[in-house]
Amino acid sequence: MTDRARIAALNVYPVKSCRGIGSTSLKLARTGFLHDRHWLVVHPNGRFVTQRELPRLALVQTALLDNGVRLSAPGRSAIDVVECRGSAGIEVVIWRDSCRGIDQGEAVAVWLTEFLGAALRLVAFDETSERASSPQWTGATHALTEFADAFALLAISESSLADLNGRLPQTLPMDRFRPNIVLAGLDAYDEDRIHELRLDGLCLRAVKPCIRCSITTTNQTTAEVEGDEPLRTLKAYRWSKQLLGVAFGQNLIVVAGAGRELRVGDEFDIRWRT
Repeated sequence: MTDRARIAALNVYPVKSCRGIGSTSLKLARTGFLHDRHWLVVHPNGRFVTQRELPRLALVQTALLDNGVRLSAPGRSAIDVVECRGSAGIEVVIWRDSCRGIDQGEAVAVWLTEFLGAALRLVAFDETSERASSPQWTGATHALTEFADAFALLAISESSLADLNGRLPQTLPMDRFRPNIVLAGLDAYDEDRIHELRLDGLCLRAVKPCIRCSITTTNQTTAEVEGDEPLRTLKAYRWSKQLLGVAFGQNLIVVAGAGRELRVGDEFDIRWRT
């Protein structure tokens, strides 16, 4: 067992459930990586939309601009969305949470509606407000996120995916699990036992296993739903009785280090759970 883990890959997902962006370095904010899940596709009533409902969101590519985000998709001209910050916020619902989003206008609403075949709008997280992760898992630490499901970051080790792929009839790429941080140098599922990842004053704390959903069955390149794997295989050996789901990866919160940059190749010191 090693007490260090190396960053093998970094990913940011500007629009929740749309295609992510791999990067060699990413800046950390209190809410996770800067711009991660900062934009969200919603129904007109403010209810969030993900690939669980619309798998074709996987085909929407994202690129960060100095003042917003660019969306592109097969058969569509790209659209640049200059972030609107001055409008009044609207209530957005993610699972059981309510938070504030700022509508990004008619042009991108039409673009999404036409490509995805449902009445949809795009909102940006209202940075004048906060969305706190559940203290049931974060304890006394006031941890923040934007439009992620519940926590700032998701980490998975390369070895865990390799172990899973050794059990599957057909191997799957890491993008099926949409992690922010891919860790190297660990044994399979060592991330389950991590308490904190530390690096020169930066501290990320693992607070909850990630319970996987049907998005893992969607090919992130084609948006095709490909049967029931990997969920069927994971259920055979990664079922959590406590959480009533299959666990793969660890949710992290930012304890210290907002404003710092993480780079592929950086090595964390690990504090293990006791």
